[in-house]
Amino acid sequence: MLRRVASQVSLRSRARKLQLFLDLLQPGPESSVVDVGVTDAPFGGGSTNNFFEAMYPWPERITGVGQTELDAFATAFPHVRAVRADGRELPFADGEFDFGFSNAVVEHVAGGREGQQRFVHELCRVSTRVFVTTPNRWFPLEVHTLLPFVHWLPAGARNRLIPFDDVLDPLGPKDFALLFPYSVRVLNRGMTLIAVGPE
Repeated sequence: MLRRVASQVSLRSRARKLQLFLDLLQPGPESSVVDVGVTDAPFGGGSTNNFFEAMYPWPERITGVGQTELDAFATAFPHVRAVRADGRELPFADGEFDFGFSNAVVEHVAGGREGQQRFVHELCRVSTRVFVTTPNRWFPLEVHTLLPFVHWLPAGARNRLIPFDDVLDPLGPKDFALLFPYSVRVLNRGMTLIAVGPE
């Protein structure tokens, strides 16, 4: 029951993020978009992974980047170009995309703030404008586990209690803004922070 409720909340949240992306950046059918942080999974069946590819009006204009094999992703989204790469070293030219998108990935990037900054700088390098989201460190509920306050613990204790195969290094609004190479607008939506830039 709790998992189903969490999935419904997640889907509504992601639909609002997509609408905000469309409203603020105003992409069109010719706009190119890179989505850094896709997973090798389809959308639906309780999963909200890869919602951007499933819901964006022009999927053929998306390049999805993930660190793992992307066979299931490519099957689920045949119109999307799938590229396996580390988000900290993207294999694209400067300004290759009109828009860069990344949803709730930067908090999982290894290497502390330096690794997170490299990830964000790479997205900014290959995109003219960016839309990046992350859970808000100062929201009392840890959004991945729905446990209260656990993400406020020191990193060692936090990573032992939160069951992830990778890292979880949450960000507050100030730390989030400092990751970018230029000024961004950070929208605080309570549970979620959204950075749009350059401002």
